[in-house]
Amino acid sequence: MINGKKLTPAEWEIMDAVWNLGASPSVRDVLEYAYPNGEKAYTTVQTLMNLLEKKGLLTRKKIGLVNFYTATRQREEMIASETRHLISRVFRGSAPALANFLIAEENLSLDDIQNIKSLLKEKEKQLKEN
Repeated sequence: MINGKKLTPAEWEIMDAVWNLGASPSVRDVLEYAYPNGEKAYTTVQTLMNLLEKKGLLTRKKIGLVNFYTATRQREEMIASETRHLISRVFRGSAPALANFLIAEENLSLDDIQNIKSLLKEKEKQLKEN
């Protein structure tokens, strides 16, 4: 969620395709990348991309008859915004409550736990250096 602009699951799929394709993909590029088996129609993808443009998350440049789109926000920025919104709304602003839920509810492997510990140690080190 950026400036109150929450993305639907379908909009996330489109944005994910735009981010992964890089440069300035066309509707056809996004359609072929995100829905290689024809799960969505060209017009549906075009409508979604136009909605994302209206939300200010894509810009459009027309070259000849083809529209090319560019993301105005980085993936990490959108993920951070959505995560902050989730923590605020569902976990009353508590990141530890989110972490506790994920650890308690997920089927974590020993490797997952070791990776999480490494991430926490690295973050702790960064905070101590500052």
